[in-house]
Amino acid sequence: MYSSQPHNVKLTGSPIADNGRPKSEAIPYRGTPLPNVPEDLVVPGVMQLEDYDERFWVPQSEVISFRPLLFSVSQGFFVNILRVRKTPGSSGILSRHRHTGPVHATTLKGKWHHLEHPWWATEGSYAFEPPGDIHTLEVPDDVDECIIMFHVTGAYIYVDPDGKAEGVEDVFSKLETARAHYEKVGLGASYVDQFIR
Repeated sequence: MYSSQPHNVKLTGSPIADNGRPKSEAIPYRGTPLPNVPEDLVVPGVMQLEDYDERFWVPQSEVISFRPLLFSVSQGFFVNILRVRKTPGSSGILSRHRHTGPVHATTLKGKWHHLEHPWWATEGSYAFEPPGDIHTLEVPDDVDECIIMFHVTGAYIYVDPDGKAEGVEDVFSKLETARAHYEKVGLGASYVDQFIR
């Protein structure tokens, strides 16, 4: 099927597609889609940590904001990028909380840890936080900005040092916070709908 031309030039009718796979593998699915499957979601530019529209970030406090990537209301989880930008005199303690489900964290910038554990999550690291774990998240004094991608199933139950519940945060409360923010900054309340599955 190949000519005497250089080996990387393919003739029409080659069994190899342009991407190098056999053409028989490059056929999209032709069957009936399964019922009730939500659409895929692709959020571009999530790794652009320095050049972005500030309106995408939803403030949670003076130093904490998040950028939603997915609100799975049917599965009870959310994925977001959490950003901590400390100001002079601000504490590095973000919150003390208990998890009702598993949490996956990837550190994109800076470093952080839990006061109750010996490990540190540094840039490029992955951390798993099991359901039932109670901990206090801290960004150390020598880190001005920390950015973490979190996949959170279930809820955070905010607690005092003795474990008494003080508040709850889950996919629904995060969604409503984002909806109100996007309305306030002019993107419109419906801007958040693209992240809901």
